[in-house]
Amino acid sequence: MVEPGKCPEDADDVDAVTRAVLTASRLLIAVSARSLAQVEERVTLPQFRMLVVLSTRGATKLVTLAEHLRVAPSTAMRMVDRLIAMGLADRQVNPRNRRETLLRVTEEGRRTVETVTARRREEVTAIVERLAPEQRGALVAALTAFNEAGGEPPVADTDGRESHPLGWAEATTGA
Repeated sequence: MVEPGKCPEDADDVDAVTRAVLTASRLLIAVSARSLAQVEERVTLPQFRMLVVLSTRGATKLVTLAEHLRVAPSTAMRMVDRLIAMGLADRQVNPRNRRETLLRVTEEGRRTVETVTARRREEVTAIVERLAPEQRGALVAALTAFNEAGGEPPVADTDGRESHPLGWAEATTGA
């Protein structure tokens, strides 16, 4: 373990930093999986991801939803059908264009997203509380730089709405 306020000697070693990030990623994936498993064993992680997109974007066309999830429209349709069968999503006719169908999260689906996100936040908070204050400051600086380098938007404060609560930001184009 590195002393608070001290930088490990291999901090400039890209491979060592990559290993540390991959380890942290494994921890965060485990936290996310536990949060989801506690709420709804019947919802898979890809289905939950779809609920998150529908919850944050509102009513969405199937093709647009598939693009955001980076899956084929046929895959997105199968996922939506399963969510509809569980009462977590539904279809509605677009009032502006009666030829289009929009997909949206139901209230039950929204509650599922909120519950899983709250549980994930609680578990991450418990982990962060185990760090010394100096380590927390260093972690904020390091993760902020890492997120910016990866193009990930920040998560809202505890009272704000998270635009991408599981970290699936829209792909950036260009550059």
